[in-house]
Amino acid sequence: MAKKIAGQLKLQVKAASATPSPPIGPALGQRGINIMEFCKAFNAQTQEMEKGSPVPVVITYYVDKSFTFVMKTAPVSFFLKKAAGLTAGSKEPGKVNAGSVTREQVREIATAKLKDLNANDIDSAMLMIEGSARSMGLEVVG
Repeated sequence: MAKKIAGQLKLQVKAASATPSPPIGPALGQRGINIMEFCKAFNAQTQEMEKGSPVPVVITYYVDKSFTFVMKTAPVSFFLKKAAGLTAGSKEPGKVNAGSVTREQVREIATAKLKDLNANDIDSAMLMIEGSARSMGLEVVG
């Protein structure tokens, strides 16, 4: 018989840097999830990733206090800022350009994010990434 699900929790944690301190500790603790067990399992699975990159994680916790988690790919904004060599987007998107990304970089990002996006093919995924780039004040060239 399947376990009874008590709920789901979505967090964004830096790769290989999960600690029981806030915001992770309180979010897990109030739901009765073993904080150290999650931190150890998460850090073990993300040790091959770039340290400090944000990793969205969906934690499903059960009535018996056990849990499972699924990791997603980093947010599009993280990839765009990395590709453009920026620390932040434009303060006035649409008026002031913060930088630029090439279509080749957009294609690489779309390929990496395809499984997490609501897109059927690489071309529609690229359009979604280009829209995110414009909303950050980045120009898509090439």
